[in-house]
Amino acid sequence: MAVADEGIEAYPPPGIDMDRPSVARVYDYYLGGDASWDIDRRFGDRVLSEFPMLRRIAKANRVFLHRVVRHLLRAGITQFLDIGAGLPTMQHAHQVADDLAPGQASVVYVDYEPVAVSHSQLLLAENGDPSRHAAIHADLRAPDRLWRQVGETEILDLDKPVAILLIAVLHVQQPASPDSGDIGDVGPAAVARYRELAPHGSYLAISHITDDGIPPYYEEPLVKLKEMYDGASSPVVWRKPGEIESLFGDFDLIPPGLTWTAQWHPEDAGPAEPEIAFASPNESLILAGVGRKP
Repeated sequence: MAVADEGIEAYPPPGIDMDRPSVARVYDYYLGGDASWDIDRRFGDRVLSEFPMLRRIAKANRVFLHRVVRHLLRAGITQFLDIGAGLPTMQHAHQVADDLAPGQASVVYVDYEPVAVSHSQLLLAENGDPSRHAAIHADLRAPDRLWRQVGETEILDLDKPVAILLIAVLHVQQPASPDSGDIGDVGPAAVARYRELAPHGSYLAISHITDDGIPPYYEEPLVKLKEMYDGASSPVVWRKPGEIESLFGDFDLIPPGLTWTAQWHPEDAGPAEPEIAFASPNESLILAGVGRKP
C-alpha cells in the first residue's frame, strides 16, 4: 500500500480502490495538488511523458472555472452547484467567489470519489462557512437523487436560479448501473435531467475535451491518451463540437458561445491568476461554454 504525500492521510481510507488510478486524483496531480497516491502519480507520469502539454491544458480548464464563477457573480448568480468537483487544488469555486463578493455566494460540491469529497470537506472545515458551503458524496448519473441530496444540505435554494458546473467531467464516460437496462454513456441523459430540474434563470457551464478542430500534432497523442485511460483508469469519450453544444439543450449559450477555454471571457481572470499561454487557442483541447435557461 502506497504512502501518500505529506499533508494528507498516510494511507487510503477503507473502501478506496487502489488497483486503478483515480481520474480525480490524477487530475489533482496534473494541477500540482498533493491528494494522490503512488498509483495515481505513476499513471500521471506515464501520461505526461506521452503528452506533456496536458498539465497546461488542465490548468487552463481550472482557470476557465474561475472565470465562470466571477462572470456569473457579476450577472447576479450567487448559488453554485459544482458536480464532479474533484479535489481542492488551484482554488475551489467558493474561494474564487468569496474573493470577489465576500459572504454572498453559496456553493455545494458534489463528487463520486470519496477522497475528493473528504478533502473538500476538510478544506471547508478550515476556511469555509457551514451556512454557505458543503461537500457531498453523490452520483452524477442519478440526477433526481443528487438533487434531493443537495436540497437536504439547505445550502442552496433550488427554487431559485443556480449555476450548475460540469467542468471536465463529462468526457469521463458515465456507464449506466448494471441493473438499469441502459447501455453506453448515460452522461447526456443525466445532463438533460439537470436542465429540467434547474429553475428558470439558471445557468449551465460545461467544459469537455474534443478531438475535432485540434492541431494535427495533437491527434496521435490524443488517441494514445484515450487508450491509456480506457486501459488503466476510467474510460473516456471525446465528443465533437456539435455533440458538446447539444448538451446545453434549449439553454441559450451566452457570448462567445462554445469556444476554447482560453477564449472564454479572458477579462474575467483574477489578478493573481496564472497566465497560461498556447500557440493557438485550440491547443487547449477543451471546448467550453455557459448557457442560461430561459
